[in-house]
Amino acid sequence: MHTLQQNLWKMNFFSFFTNLHFIGGVLIPFFTDWGGLNFTQIMILQSWFMLWICALEIPSGAVADYIGRKYALVLACIINMAGAIVYGIIPNFLVFMLAEVLWAVSTALFSGASEAFIYDTLKDVGKPEKSKEVFARVDSFGLAGVLVGAPIGSVIAVSLSLNVPTLLIALPLAIACIIGLTFKEPKATQKTKKQYLQILKNGVEHFYKNEALKILALDMIFIASIAYFMIWFYQPMLELAGVDVVYFGLVHAAFVVSQIAIMNNYQKLENVLGSKKRLITFSAFITGGMFIIGGLTSVIPIILLVIILGGGFGLSRRPLFVSYMNKYIPSSERATVLSTISMIRRIALAVVNPVVGLMTDWSLSHTMIILGALAVSFSLLSRVKEAHLID
Repeated sequence: MHTLQQNLWKMNFFSFFTNLHFIGGVLIPFFTDWGGLNFTQIMILQSWFMLWICALEIPSGAVADYIGRKYALVLACIINMAGAIVYGIIPNFLVFMLAEVLWAVSTALFSGASEAFIYDTLKDVGKPEKSKEVFARVDSFGLAGVLVGAPIGSVIAVSLSLNVPTLLIALPLAIACIIGLTFKEPKATQKTKKQYLQILKNGVEHFYKNEALKILALDMIFIASIAYFMIWFYQPMLELAGVDVVYFGLVHAAFVVSQIAIMNNYQKLENVLGSKKRLITFSAFITGGMFIIGGLTSVIPIILLVIILGGGFGLSRRPLFVSYMNKYIPSSERATVLSTISMIRRIALAVVNPVVGLMTDWSLSHTMIILGALAVSFSLLSRVKEAHLID
């Protein structure tokens, strides 16, 4: 096998081990029971993380260009290991803030280097047309890491301590680091280097001038931002319903499977509902409806349905919208505009997170009902039209 081509199968395992996070199934108990935080503090940490990601997203790409994608990925693993260890050593809010900075740096490096590394490898071996297939496979291995890690982490937390799953994340990251060192650096592709503010300016200008793009982006950002809180709400919901922590990882796995299933069946859902617009409306409506139901009951089977359907439909909308939005973005502006939309979403969440944290400390059920009502109302008032949804 061509030496460079080995990068592709190695990248599958690299993705698996960098996503083998044992903390996913016990995230809220880790923060509240071990870390001693309230929900407002948890959301402030997430805002802090997102603000750092916004600041580092483009500079991290320049770092990857400078030191090479291979070493940027290895560096990301090392910094992520440090972040996991710092997070699991001392239950202290300021220590957690430091850990979030380390985690943000590693996340930015991963996002800035991994896709470029894969695509450059494909170009060097003469198979750039395989990129869609290869990216999908790498993402699938990453999701497999999430599916495997969450249930294992729940068992570890119950058997040992709530901080141990976080500390153990360093082990699969060390394996990923070793895999990364065996990568062969593909030939660097020339990129146009622009200043951060100029990139942002170009993206915002194109975004502002295209009405259809703004409508689609607003719909995606609004519902995705509400659905995002299902990640943080489902474990408190399970606790209130009397579900033991050991089962949280299995629910987390089902949560991920539902997203995969929905993303891979858009065409069938469109056929059943009769149009693309109806699927857009239905996915937003059911997301909001599940939030409302989740705020009204603590019956375990219904709560499980709320988590799987509400989170599944809400969090699986992004790839569909990205596909539609790309039809309105010229190739020369594509990365810039998509990056701008991504930053708008992150900034919006950074602002909203503490507010939702305060509301949740006041009442989880009322917060879910309010967010659900906003999503349902938005689904009925959305300005997305069938004509906007171009395949």
